[in-house]
Amino acid sequence: MQFQQLQYFVAVAETRHFTRAAERVHVAQPSLSQQIKALERELGADLFLRARGNITLTDAGEALLPLARRILADADTARHEVQELVQLRRGRVRLGATPSLCTGLLPDVLRAFHDRYPGIRLLIEESGSHDLVRELARGALDLALIVLPLPTPAPALTTVELLREDLVVVSSPEAPVPGRDGWAVEIGDLEGERLVMFRHGYDLRELTVAACRSAGFEPDFAVEGGEMDAVLGFVRAGLGVAVVPRMVAARAGRGLRVTPLARPGLHRTIALAHRSDVAPPRAARELQRMLLER
Repeated sequence: MQFQQLQYFVAVAETRHFTRAAERVHVAQPSLSQQIKALERELGADLFLRARGNITLTDAGEALLPLARRILADADTARHEVQELVQLRRGRVRLGATPSLCTGLLPDVLRAFHDRYPGIRLLIEESGSHDLVRELARGALDLALIVLPLPTPAPALTTVELLREDLVVVSSPEAPVPGRDGWAVEIGDLEGERLVMFRHGYDLRELTVAACRSAGFEPDFAVEGGEMDAVLGFVRAGLGVAVVPRMVAARAGRGLRVTPLARPGLHRTIALAHRSDVAPPRAARELQRMLLER
């Protein structure tokens, strides 16, 4: 008994037509008929009653059909499981993340993932949450680290909260200490401070500007339009202060003074997102697990 014969048998049993069954399994109808006859000889019983073009199952065919379906399903499961294992030896993961998360959160996790699965290529898309959501929706990414809440609802996405992170103020050690007491900065203290501001599309830009406006003033930009590394460099050079995530400030190294924001401060919620209608590949699910367990 051959696996292919069982495929042909199930196709005929479900279509009740040899020609349509042959089309379903992409084989010539005479070849399919020959394989069915060979299966019947092997089993020593007719599987179909062929009367005036009407195809029905015999008792032997009725007995074989659920067993054949189970065998085919088990074979598909085996094939799927092996492919899943292969995906962890080679393949790719397409991960999107905001620039601040690429700087602060991802390096350690990606190093651990690469050490465990060196054959998997990591393709990183660095952009703002709005752009990453659009890339997820069109299937260009497997996973994305985004900032919540999203500016517009995204019902086609599944999001899992990863962490809630404080924002801090960074400044040059040579510049005056921001704030009134040198220990914490009120949002209102940023009025009159020259800010180094990210480009449009950065979640941090929108969050900082909204906080300043809620405190009753428009922020004053010394420099604007930079990416994360550029913003930190401009702050080191003494061009102004910036509001950045605590993780970024912790990894930024020397040349920056870090001052917390006074309570209630500013925070952001980081979430891991993927499309709701498509399960991420096995390698992407493994990276997802490592991010959630980090």
